[in-house]
Amino acid sequence: MSTVFSKSRPGREGVWPEKPKTDPLDFYPANLLREGNTGLPSLSELDVVRHFTELSRKNYGVDGNFYPLGSCTMKYNPKFTEEVAALPGFARLHPLIPQLPGGGDMTAGALEVMYEMERLLAEITGMAAFTLHPMAGAHGELTGALMIAAYHADKGNRKTKIICPDSAHGTNPASAHIAGFDVVTIASKDGIIDPEALAAAIDDETAGVMMTVPNTLGLFERHLPEIVSLCRKVDALLYYDGANLNAILGKLRVGDAGFDVVHLNLHKTFATPHGGGGPGSGPVGVSEKLIPYLPVSRVQKDDAGRYSLSYDHPKSIGYVAPFYGNFGIVLRAYAYILRLGREGLVRVSEAAVLAANYLRKRIATAIEVPYDRTCMHEFVASAAALAASKNVRALDIAKALLDRGYHAPTIYFPLIVKEALMIEPTETESKDTLDAFVADLLDILALAEIDPEAVRACPTTLPVGRLDETRAARAMEITDDL
Repeated sequence: MSTVFSKSRPGREGVWPEKPKTDPLDFYPANLLREGNTGLPSLSELDVVRHFTELSRKNYGVDGNFYPLGSCTMKYNPKFTEEVAALPGFARLHPLIPQLPGGGDMTAGALEVMYEMERLLAEITGMAAFTLHPMAGAHGELTGALMIAAYHADKGNRKTKIICPDSAHGTNPASAHIAGFDVVTIASKDGIIDPEALAAAIDDETAGVMMTVPNTLGLFERHLPEIVSLCRKVDALLYYDGANLNAILGKLRVGDAGFDVVHLNLHKTFATPHGGGGPGSGPVGVSEKLIPYLPVSRVQKDDAGRYSLSYDHPKSIGYVAPFYGNFGIVLRAYAYILRLGREGLVRVSEAAVLAANYLRKRIATAIEVPYDRTCMHEFVASAAALAASKNVRALDIAKALLDRGYHAPTIYFPLIVKEALMIEPTETESKDTLDAFVADLLDILALAEIDPEAVRACPTTLPVGRLDETRAARAMEITDDL
């Protein structure tokens, strides 16, 4: 596809409205104005519209195709939440609008949404309080790790390390390290945390244990009571990575199970746009003993029902984000929760788990599923045998799925499964879509047995063919041969 610059023609321009009496450029200081040619292309309005419409058709998104990206919960984003976010009272509200005495008649609606959203998330998870500030899941992890550090520092505890199982999300050890802790990794047993391995690793210098439930294999951690008990003995806090909350929504409140900190991904569980579709949001919930360390500002409600922001929290870890987080994403998730209600949220997890187990059973006859037992919202298959016998790897299968019109599943993660393909269908896909995906995947696996080179050559139907992904990551500049 040609670039927009190659379509430029001297003197060509779009349709301009009548020039205003006051030139907007008059408002800019002279030292900020460019002189001479700006380097921008000269195009008609039609040129611009056609160029970007063509680009949009090459884009891939959940509105157009199945997106079984494991651990990402790429569910359909319902459009009614977009209508709510576009309401003028929210869309035109600027975070610098001052709060007026008595709660502020211009900001009160937004503050009420944040106040109520914190309480909805607390009810869903069983936590005592929430902050909406973190702007992504990993940002929420770091916020949680900083609160763990603040808690122990306030108590005078000497805590130097955080334990992460080998089935944890990759950002868990990174967040712990940035917060100042050493990271200790423990090996799983039969796909889940081994209490004996945890008991051997945990000691008085352990600040916390970071867990994902269900874990990245899609398996529930059935030794949770023992894990909580081990943490309590040394005053270690238990952190819940909420990226996989979609599997237990309405079924388990993690606060009730003994977790002290939890981050949620509104852009996963609660159906707001993410990836290329919009910013994330990673609210963090805490148990009662961590409330003093929550970030500022915090939304409060007085006896007269008026809302305002509170900053007087001397033990707070401080600011973690500008203003109040990604308010538009919070608003969409708020609308989603209210629309589904308690029973609807329960059905979300039930349908997601059903879909994952349906796919697992359908493909297990053609490709190895290392932990082939009832899973939660996702499962992990392995192309290790196919790689050994036919030199067709997980990457090749993923590329072949692109040719069939699907986004590829997550590959090579978790690291504890060789040639891993992590598949998560979510609850929003129909049985027709799942059956079509199975048919195409089985066809690819059959082709790999009789003509492996054809699979290794994929993709062949996209705008570009097989890329040198290592070089693309290391050499970001565009060249004629890349």
